[in-house]
Amino acid sequence: MREIVLDTETTGFEPEQGDRIVEIGGVELFNHMPTGKTFHKYINPERSMPNEAFEVHGLGDDFLRDKPLFSEVAQDFLNFVGDAKLVIHNAAFDMKFLNAELGWLKLPQLPWDQAIDTLAIARKKFPGSPASLDALCRRFGIDNSDRTLHGALLDSEILAEVYLELIGGRQPDFALAGAHVETSKNDTRTEDWRPLPRPTTLPKRITDEESSAHAAFIEKLGDGAIWKKSP
Repeated sequence: MREIVLDTETTGFEPEQGDRIVEIGGVELFNHMPTGKTFHKYINPERSMPNEAFEVHGLGDDFLRDKPLFSEVAQDFLNFVGDAKLVIHNAAFDMKFLNAELGWLKLPQLPWDQAIDTLAIARKKFPGSPASLDALCRRFGIDNSDRTLHGALLDSEILAEVYLELIGGRQPDFALAGAHVETSKNDTRTEDWRPLPRPTTLPKRITDEESSAHAAFIEKLGDGAIWKKSP
């Protein structure tokens, strides 16, 4: 199963009021494990950066002036995402901006059901507790000391760790019975999990003397001893 942990930075809160995306960061997971593949772009928003937004992410007009327009990175972004699930903290915000940008270019928009909202998961799992990314890092002991400002790629990398903790602590698919494995979009199978025999027998942890003493002790208990009844 392929997932993209995603984050954006913007000039504000409302695309319909002229706000734009200025950074996109994405981290690829396969079967809940990072693959090392990422997507990261700074974007020229074609407008000035409000001071309130600059104080959040530190991306100013001078830095963004020579960066590509969204129209220049949009298809690469869509190709990277594909039909993977999008893991986003407060998904409504990022999906709103991404679909606005894609809509202005008349490109395919991202279905809302493609998103997995980690904010909603955290609020359901820990009702009444703070559910910000920083709060979840504190809860799970995840190091976010590099996060002095918001950054789309850094936040995606941190969110990937938080997400794995939210869904089960880094081994969400571990099971002692059959496990469903997706090898490609059109190739799925069910693996019947069984433990394999050890190639080398583990060494004894008790001495021959201790083993003999234990056998003598059991013998003294008589025929009713539970150890003699077990197979």
